[in-house]
Amino acid sequence: MKRTTQRIEFGDFQTPDELAMVLCKRLSTMGIQPEVVIEPTCGTGAFVLAATKAFPEARDIIGVDVNAEYLATLRRRLAALPSAHVTLEHANFFELDWRGKLRSLSGSLLVIGNFPWVTNATQGAIGGSNMPEKSNFQNHRGLDAITGKANFDISEWMLLEVLDWFQDRSGDVAMLCKTSVARKVLAHIERRGRMAVQDAFLVGIDAKKYFGAAVDACLLVIRLAAGRQEVSYDYTVYSDLQDIRGKRVGHRMGLTVGDLDAFASSSFLLGHSPQKWRSGIKHDASGLMEFRRTERGLTNGLGEVVDLEPTYVYPLMKGSDVASARQEEGRELYVLVTQTYVGEPTERIQELAPATWSYLLNHSRVFDERKSSIYASQPRFSIFGVGDYAFRPWRIAICGLYKVLRFRLVPPRNGRPVMFDDTVYYLSFNTEYEACQTLERLNSKPAVQLLSSLIFWDEKRPIKTSILNTIDWSRLKAMPSRSAP
Repeated sequence: MKRTTQRIEFGDFQTPDELAMVLCKRLSTMGIQPEVVIEPTCGTGAFVLAATKAFPEARDIIGVDVNAEYLATLRRRLAALPSAHVTLEHANFFELDWRGKLRSLSGSLLVIGNFPWVTNATQGAIGGSNMPEKSNFQNHRGLDAITGKANFDISEWMLLEVLDWFQDRSGDVAMLCKTSVARKVLAHIERRGRMAVQDAFLVGIDAKKYFGAAVDACLLVIRLAAGRQEVSYDYTVYSDLQDIRGKRVGHRMGLTVGDLDAFASSSFLLGHSPQKWRSGIKHDASGLMEFRRTERGLTNGLGEVVDLEPTYVYPLMKGSDVASARQEEGRELYVLVTQTYVGEPTERIQELAPATWSYLLNHSRVFDERKSSIYASQPRFSIFGVGDYAFRPWRIAICGLYKVLRFRLVPPRNGRPVMFDDTVYYLSFNTEYEACQTLERLNSKPAVQLLSSLIFWDEKRPIKTSILNTIDWSRLKAMPSRSAP
């Protein structure tokens, strides 16, 4: 158990020798022939060993790691190489004076390796300390910082730290990481606009094959030339190690664009959505707040049959229902909506729906112990994701988790608006006509083309409100209205 926890804490996915060698040879064929190679978290040394063979002209090869056992293993492996110019150092990445070390090293530099594949939230959950001092370095504000957008991969922070080493120095960075992390780092570089990037590219890696990890991963390579005047932040994406053509990706108007041609032909729609896309209800108590209609009656997630007034009970669609474009047969779901706007006092439930109030009180411990800090200063039994928009009868919805761009028209059910869980994003309307008009526009070729150029399907939640809210569908000509199935 201790070893498992340590592996999680240190994001310990040791790079296979075979993969390290293939990647170093690819770098060599691209003209990368460094005089100094540094692997900042070298582990058992796959990249250190590969560098001794792929970069024979390298004067210094330096491996650093916090794990003394790994370094001992690497020393034994290096003993079989008679002419390897390798220096090993037992040190913590987050504590070492890297800038001082780099000042003592001259010549072209390659920083290569495989940083930890773990987030700061995971570190906190297991009590890990192998991470930088806490800071909201991505500059998220308010609720975004509290509810998870400030969660980041440790490798993201480490990569940005490494890139800072090249402020006045030429060289290359080649790092294995999650593909989503690579894109975030490249977007961060583009936003800052201060780095002399000569070229950058991503090479897709079969993480399942090499690491047994179900995640999209890549080798991120960034080439930097100090003093370079002409800088481009576009980069090439190679789907795998066999791909030699690649696809050009870039940043336009503050957005990361996965298909520059599609973006160019539909960018006239960029702006602000005429109506803000909203996420469904967040309550963090699905076992008590969500119900299924069974033969016994309304039943919660604990298997309890409940008798509640209809006042605060609304039809519910989960993200899977929205994504499949139909509600599973027999899956008649409901949700308890305790407020009509965020911060609304909840005591009036006692007067308007006493049975509902008794139900909430009977399970109050669960609500009072919800972990998210967003509930701390709110009325008891509070929820999020409500406002006047949540009670308009007609909706257009899409699930953020599924890898399909499918907008769904959702009518009211039994005279009540349908609510969603917080994996769903939606627009709401007072009339069917408005909803159908908007659905036609969102499903038009230009809108789909633009959205497709901005969505990266390998991400955990590929469809985001930050993307949906950039589409000004009002710029498209209104089309004859027709009801959607």
